[in-house]
Amino acid sequence: MIFVISGPSGSGKTTLLERLLKEAGLRRLLRKSISFTTRPKRSGERQGRDYVFLARDDFRRALKAKKILEWTNFLGYYYATPRDFVEGQIKKGGNIVLCLDLAGARKIKRLYPRNTATIFIVPPSLETLRRRIAQRCHRTKKEEVSRRLELARAELRASREYDFTVVNKNLHQAVKELRGIMLNALSQHRCTQI
Repeated sequence: MIFVISGPSGSGKTTLLERLLKEAGLRRLLRKSISFTTRPKRSGERQGRDYVFLARDDFRRALKAKKILEWTNFLGYYYATPRDFVEGQIKKGGNIVLCLDLAGARKIKRLYPRNTATIFIVPPSLETLRRRIAQRCHRTKKEEVSRRLELARAELRASREYDFTVVNKNLHQAVKELRGIMLNALSQHRCTQI
């Protein structure tokens, strides 16, 4: 089973996923794909844990060699899902979690329609989202804030395309809801495989 988690920048999708994967039971059931990116490493990020950081030429070579399942360009940097990881997990019968944008979610759903559940993480309000993005200004260039808000509005309009929506107003409650969606989907998916 493939779970695609999406949401606007600042919605808390990465934090939710990190909390979820700290739970022993889910850590055994799910494997998080580590995306490729050409953007510079941020403070505290580690190669191979947060992203696989690539030079642009290396990214182009991976794309040309068909090592990339889907990709996007955001604010001049490339982000991609490694094909080998996803296909390897599928062959082993593993369950995968991907953090992707709308275009990536659409592509994965199109490639694996029977095995994919898409989940959109929503902030409680646009004002909350604006505040969260603005708080990132020390890590996010100020000129990116308006671009991220513009993209967030477009993503929120498209959220109806997703199978599930989780409102991230309270982290504990949102983790609980996300866990329930995933466990229920895994249970239903196993039943259809028998």
